[in-house]
Amino acid sequence: MVTVFSSPSCTSCRKAKQWLESHNIDYIERDVNKLPLRADEVKVLLRLTEDGTEELISKRSKVYAELDFDLDSISINEFIDLIVANPSLLKRPIIMDERRMQVGYNDDEIRRFLPKDVRQRELIRATFKADFADVAEDLVVEKD
Repeated sequence: MVTVFSSPSCTSCRKAKQWLESHNIDYIERDVNKLPLRADEVKVLLRLTEDGTEELISKRSKVYAELDFDLDSISINEFIDLIVANPSLLKRPIIMDERRMQVGYNDDEIRRFLPKDVRQRELIRATFKADFADVAEDLVVEKD
């Protein structure tokens, strides 16, 4: 099951939910401001990151500016406590299932949440369309 960690004012969160719904992907939404993450949940997010803490923190958030801390100087446990106490520090949306995670909304990356057979069909269709477009261009006859 896909989980979307979001907040109501987040435009990217709304886009992600709309994309999931349009592709018939069931998801659970969790407003991180109303129901903050627990320490064990933050650890799961950290395990799924490619870039560690940098990937999860929104440096544009008001809280980040107010707290004025250096990510490189705090321990993982301090980082976890910071997220638990200040959930608005997280980039949003965070979309995840049992094996993968995406931070932020990206049209291409969100496709990884489609079932494998659907992704393969879309790839075949896209390839066919590209091949057909090349043939169609060759068939166009110029008028004098």
